[in-house]
Amino acid sequence: MALSFKARKRWSLVALLIGMPLYIIVAVSLVSMFNRPPILLELAIYIGLGLVWILPLKALIRGVGKPDPDLEPDPDQDPE
Repeated sequence: MALSFKARKRWSLVALLIGMPLYIIVAVSLVSMFNRPPILLELAIYIGLGLVWILPLKALIRGVGKPDPDLEPDPDQDPE
């Protein structure tokens, strides 16, 4: 089921305002369980976790910054 543009915008906002802080807390807690790993391992873990969060949200966030495709163009506006 495809989400409408408005629903996609709302869910991406929820994901970024609620989901991201929760994900950050989980990531920091995960790294703290390793009893201070070497700095390069810690950096690799943070980079990996920093990339992993976007995979499930890519479809949700894709295209949100673009204009609504369902809106009809305004005839008074210049098509650039």
